[in-house]
Amino acid sequence: METQRKSSGEDGGGERGLLHAWRGYSCSVTPERLLLPRPILQVALGARHAVLLVEGGQVYSVGALPWKQKASETTDPTLEGALSGQRVLTVAAGSFHCGAVTEDGGVHMWGDNGAGQCGLSGLSSVPNPTPVALMEPECGSAQVVSVLELACGERHTLALSLQREVWAWGGGCQLGLNGAAASSVWRPRKVEQLAGRRVLQVACGASHSLALVRCLGPGDAQRPPVDKCSHCNQLLYTMTDKEDHVIISDGHCCPLGVEPTEDDPPAPALKASPSEPVLPSHLSSTSEPPGVTSSDSAHTQDSGSLANGGEELSSAVSRAKSSPYPDERAVKEYLRRLSDNTQADAKTAAGGRHALLPSAGLASSTLNNLASCASAVGERVASTYEALSFKKMMNFYLPSRPPSSEGAAEVGDLTAERVRLEDSVQTKKSCSTGDIHEEEAEGLRRRLSLPGLLSQVSPRLLRRAAHSRMRAVALTPLGGAVPETKELLPSLQTEVWSWGRGEHGQLGHGDCSDQPQPLCIKSLNNKEVVRVVAGAQHSLALTAQCQVFSWGRNNCGQLGHMETPSTVPRLAKMSEGIRVWDASAGERHSLLLADGDCIQPIIYYSGQQVKDGEEDEEEGVAQEGEGDERQAGGYTQQPVLLPFCMNLGYVSSVSAGGGRCMALSDRNMMGLIASFHELASTERKFYGKLYNIKTQVIRPLLELESLSSALGQASLGVLQTLAGQFGHLCHLTGQHSASLTSNLRRCRGLQGLLILEHHDIFLDSYSDYCSAVGNFQVMGGFQSLAKPLLDVFGKSPELLQRLSECSEENTTAPDLMVALFYLPLRHVQEYGRLLLKLATCYEANSEDYKKLQDSWSKFEALSLQLKRRRKEAEFTFHFWKSFPGKMTDSLRKPQRRLICESSNKALTLQNAGRFSVNWFILFNDALVHAQGVAPHKNLFSTHHIFPLATLWVEPIPEDDSSLHGLKVITPEETFTLLASSPSEKSKWLRAINQAVDQALSGTEQKSEPPISRTASYTFYKEGRLKEATYEGCWVSGKPHGSGVLKWPDGRIYTGTFKNGLEDGFGEFSAPNKSLNKSDCYQGHWKDGKMHGPGTYRYASGEVYDGSFQDGVRHGHGMLRSGKLNTSSPSVFIGQWLQDKKTGYGVFDDITKGEKFMGMWQDHLRQGTGVVVTQFGLYYEGAFKDNKMAGTGVLVSEDDTTYEGDFSDDWTLSGKGVLTMANGDYLEGSFSGEWGSGLKVTGSYFKPHLFDSGKDKTRAVKLGRLCVSAEEKWQAVFQECWSQLGCEAPGRGELLKAWENIAVALTSHRQHIQDRYASSVRPGLMSLSHSKTLEGLEVVPHHEGPITVERYDDIRTYLLNACDTPLHPLGQLVETLVAVYRMTYVGVGANRRLLPLAVTEIKSYLSRIFQIVRFLFPDVPEEGALIPDSASSFQMKKEPSAADAPLESPRPGLVASSWALLLPVLLPRLYPPLFTLYALEKEKEDDLYWECVLRLNKQPDLALLAFLGVQQKFWPISTSVPEAGDKQLVVSSTKDSCFASAVETLQQISTTFTPTDKLQVIQLTFEEITQVVQSLLQQDFLWSMDELFPVFLYVVLRARIRNLGSEVSLMEDLMDPSVQHGELGIMFTTLKACYYQIQHEKVT
Repeated sequence: METQRKSSGEDGGGERGLLHAWRGYSCSVTPERLLLPRPILQVALGARHAVLLVEGGQVYSVGALPWKQKASETTDPTLEGALSGQRVLTVAAGSFHCGAVTEDGGVHMWGDNGAGQCGLSGLSSVPNPTPVALMEPECGSAQVVSVLELACGERHTLALSLQREVWAWGGGCQLGLNGAAASSVWRPRKVEQLAGRRVLQVACGASHSLALVRCLGPGDAQRPPVDKCSHCNQLLYTMTDKEDHVIISDGHCCPLGVEPTEDDPPAPALKASPSEPVLPSHLSSTSEPPGVTSSDSAHTQDSGSLANGGEELSSAVSRAKSSPYPDERAVKEYLRRLSDNTQADAKTAAGGRHALLPSAGLASSTLNNLASCASAVGERVASTYEALSFKKMMNFYLPSRPPSSEGAAEVGDLTAERVRLEDSVQTKKSCSTGDIHEEEAEGLRRRLSLPGLLSQVSPRLLRRAAHSRMRAVALTPLGGAVPETKELLPSLQTEVWSWGRGEHGQLGHGDCSDQPQPLCIKSLNNKEVVRVVAGAQHSLALTAQCQVFSWGRNNCGQLGHMETPSTVPRLAKMSEGIRVWDASAGERHSLLLADGDCIQPIIYYSGQQVKDGEEDEEEGVAQEGEGDERQAGGYTQQPVLLPFCMNLGYVSSVSAGGGRCMALSDRNMMGLIASFHELASTERKFYGKLYNIKTQVIRPLLELESLSSALGQASLGVLQTLAGQFGHLCHLTGQHSASLTSNLRRCRGLQGLLILEHHDIFLDSYSDYCSAVGNFQVMGGFQSLAKPLLDVFGKSPELLQRLSECSEENTTAPDLMVALFYLPLRHVQEYGRLLLKLATCYEANSEDYKKLQDSWSKFEALSLQLKRRRKEAEFTFHFWKSFPGKMTDSLRKPQRRLICESSNKALTLQNAGRFSVNWFILFNDALVHAQGVAPHKNLFSTHHIFPLATLWVEPIPEDDSSLHGLKVITPEETFTLLASSPSEKSKWLRAINQAVDQALSGTEQKSEPPISRTASYTFYKEGRLKEATYEGCWVSGKPHGSGVLKWPDGRIYTGTFKNGLEDGFGEFSAPNKSLNKSDCYQGHWKDGKMHGPGTYRYASGEVYDGSFQDGVRHGHGMLRSGKLNTSSPSVFIGQWLQDKKTGYGVFDDITKGEKFMGMWQDHLRQGTGVVVTQFGLYYEGAFKDNKMAGTGVLVSEDDTTYEGDFSDDWTLSGKGVLTMANGDYLEGSFSGEWGSGLKVTGSYFKPHLFDSGKDKTRAVKLGRLCVSAEEKWQAVFQECWSQLGCEAPGRGELLKAWENIAVALTSHRQHIQDRYASSVRPGLMSLSHSKTLEGLEVVPHHEGPITVERYDDIRTYLLNACDTPLHPLGQLVETLVAVYRMTYVGVGANRRLLPLAVTEIKSYLSRIFQIVRFLFPDVPEEGALIPDSASSFQMKKEPSAADAPLESPRPGLVASSWALLLPVLLPRLYPPLFTLYALEKEKEDDLYWECVLRLNKQPDLALLAFLGVQQKFWPISTSVPEAGDKQLVVSSTKDSCFASAVETLQQISTTFTPTDKLQVIQLTFEEITQVVQSLLQQDFLWSMDELFPVFLYVVLRARIRNLGSEVSLMEDLMDPSVQHGELGIMFTTLKACYYQIQHEKVT
């Protein structure tokens, strides 16, 4: 392969991914171009070699490659053929080994493998890229871990997995693996100390490691903790409960993998540890390209969470304690004892590394421990330990440090003194009260990041610490308030962790001790580090503010400053205005890529000058001791600018390694590269400015004690909101600048541009910020800041002048603050300019161009909008300054902006008084009408505010009067405004309409506001709605549609409104203060009152379910009082009139066990009625004033009957007759209570003493003194008629009735479905119900002559209608079923009520039939014949619950309510009705059943013979079938004769209507006939003498339990039209069989 090297000044063809290499920093240095056929994407430098990644994913190596089989130094790049076929995403180079990550997350390693740094055992070197697997042991089966990036050191390698966990292999303590310092780790292992944290980047020095870690946010605390080591399965944490504290330790040392040797340092005596368990990381679903700063972001905390966090921490520690908390003296005593032990340990140490480590570790870790505790609870430590100043305490803990090794004695006291100096600097940096105060808000977001902490903090101190100072709350928004859950932007809340060898301070912990486990560098917290870089023995950290912190070895000035030794991070000395955004570090030098004055990046060099020929000596130099601090070749005092960097083009990244430097650059194609660089550079510069404003202006201002008194509470809150929004914007800008920088290093394309893909985040943030600034300005906040600004910045605020970029002289501090806070809004226009500039680099018809153009237009529109909003805020502010009177305080609100006002008399009120003055002010949220009297001193005495959301304005048509009027409608007032001219009228009309529309929509659309709208309003005028708040739909100033109305006393109405009143379905709740519960109503309303069906639940426990009219109970309804366990549970169902029980009703007194069925008046029983009790008593007769009074009949369970006068309940008084069960009777005068002794004056008769054969004549006929069936439930039927639009039964318009039915079914179907979904009948709108509704959509013809087909259609329609309560007929049937069950279930199941129950059903039929004939006027009267259109018509069977095929022809068709309606009613009423029949026929049925059981013991032969069945009808059983052979039934056979007929007859118990039962009997006769015909082999006609015995046999064998009840029910409810036909004869036969069986005697 041909490769060329050219001077970088020459033009070398390609324009992207150009690589330049050089060494040193002198003026004579000229970079060389390394030419490859494809653009280079990434370069990684080792000690004497480089690895290059080119476009397409190929990898080249160049330089000294001793691990290759033909080991030689090559100047030409060599393609790594072993990686062909793989697409490599990122590469890494260690001192003498290399690594690559492919797009599937696989790792390939090659090079020197002496310490296992290539992850392959048994090989000293690996010549070609070889796969290395990272295996996660999971439940027995290992799982391969995907990798994002690699970092390589001298003898070790780190990998960052897709799950953001760190894996390590190689040799040395820089692996961060427990006990791995002595021998090599040949297989990748997870660094457990960082498990659960989200690591963003890793870097490797020669013998130390760095990790950039995202701070733990609130969301991380919810993840389950990793509590066991993944290798040895031992607990990572132990907790010991002491008397006054809990010790939490994570000093777990994994015994697997590496055996510790004697050279290993012992564990430190006192180490610091995390204060919370290590948490597992999130599993990331997408792999990021190399070099990308993680798109993760830490969750920020609310201002109030600081104290809460402290309390949680306190409670967590205190939960495990039982003894009282120690006081401060105990803490101090404890610290003193701790330090005594430390000094004793230091004295006993005999020198060498073993002796040094405990004391040195103690010094630094105690420091870190205390600082960590302080920051974790967010409290200034100085205030907690009052008498113990931090400075003294730290000196107290720092004993003089012994030499690090015997061979290093020449370092001498000077080095020790320097280390002590460094340590004190570290003390100031990590632990000063100022720093802790700065980090308060961050404190709870981080855990204590020191391994092995003995957590011994008094919970009392923790509790006190939780109550942090109030001023810290205001700082919280500045800590970065962008919610980073979007996972789009890089995180700025980061920590830097380091571990490994620390002899040069390269770990940054303030000492030179080694650190075998990752430890957080506390002084870099809150510094927003976005990238870490490791040189051989020094480290760099790059912040979002483009500053560079450096620490470690500084013998050649490689740290960018001359402080030495540097064991804590310090800022590199850069010229003002230089912003560093990329860095790399080599053996003894650092490279910094920065923004200068122009767009093109510049390169700074810091470190040793490398001369020609020195390269071979580098390795030797590296091994020399620290004694020779300065190298002979020259070095930099601070970073120097490389003079040739402007010739390289647009540099996108720099690399350093060994003594070499390399830079990747691009030529400026079509201005595209320059545009990308300009965008990133502008954003970095802007972030620096925002950060300076935040830290130098806002923070000092908010910390001022006198701020709240100067501003007042309202303005202070607005300022804090503004500070929070500024912090949010600043943080977003910082994240965006980090993202743009990452994009420059990575791809320099549009695909990573967040401002393009997610511009809404930026637009919303700037819009919110602009509102916050305007709000503060409107409140006069900037003017109120005059004194606080004087306190902070003095009389000459040059800082404000400089930061606000204000060129005018003598500008006041408040005006400078206005300019300062509006400064960020100018950047929106800058975004637009840069996006437009970027767009010009693309083809006009490309997708990229359209995207950029679209984003530009959005930013441009926002820029104009923000300018307009600033003007509005200034206009409003000046208005408030000139506003007269004291109304300012009540009207001035932060969000309120002035639109226009009528001080120029442009608008007046019509019909205003002669001396009255009216002023109208239009704000963005309200129209204010100020009124006053002209000569009065205080001109405007009153004002009223009309919210715009509930304001309607319409122009009044111009007439001859030439008045230019506007009609203004509000919920409680309507008035007319007169404009001075047509132009003023149109101006105000447009202004009000636009303001209303904006108030409703929240957007600045210039459209007419809708007449119908949703808004909230509180009524203020006297009346029903005073102080009530309505929220919902409005139309022209009135609530209309759905809404919620709330009164201050707790009443709430939720439902529909019409013209300002409750109308339609709604729910109402009213609190009952005496019972501490609420009355609740759910139902229909009309004109603001309860009207129609509804349910009212009273606070007392009563529930009324029924009709309302004009707000009171009226019509049919049911009232449940109490519950079964209360004093008087009862249920009333019946008619109500004006909130009182009046008319027919049933009252069930469950406590007494009585049920009353009769007439009521004004809540009292009045008129005739029936009472039954649970003890079997039955009374019918007259009631007066709620008592039995007048003539009545009383019957006891044993048929003893009294007929006569009553004076009170169950109290006989007056003439009467008492009849005994045996027929004897007493006639005379009675007094006394039934059942407790009666006084009788009269005659005793025993009428049948001698002629017992005669019938008794004293049987009392019941039912004469009770309410007739037609009078019952009139209100129920009346409601049905009124639903059909009829005032009285049958009086109404037919068309209107059908319209009402259609409305009930269709328009409210969805609403009713929602209503019932939450009621006692869930699932109402089931699939079957929906089908029923569909069946009702087709209405049969209701005009014209009735034919059989039309009659059948009507019957089907009625069946469907009665199946849904949405239809008036269905509702009627549902109510009738409810009242019937209410009457005849429970105590009402009394056999004497059977006649009443039967007549009630007949009454239902006739009254429903009347409604049917109204809806279908051509249906003939009861019993009339219907003309048959087809001669062979067979009527379909009425549907019933039985599924048996019971089809049967009918003899002609008669119009009958029985046939039409009984199939609908009877199945629903069957259970209570049949119970009454069973009670009535109990004795007869028992007699019958006894006989059936007795006779069924007989075999078939004996029973047939006993019943007299002729032998020719006996079925033949042929057990051995032979032709012509007939054998008689075997004598032992049972239940085999006429089996099919028996089975058919048994179905009579599964049917409901008499018609269905008759069809069962008919089918039974047909089955018997078929059997007989098959026996006789000929047609056969029955005679009754032959048929009866056979049918009697079938009835006996059918064993129907309550046959007497079935027979009686059929007899009572049989359709009159079939009584005298064939079916009637069959029924008579069954009835005869029943009586025959009762009287059958077996001889």
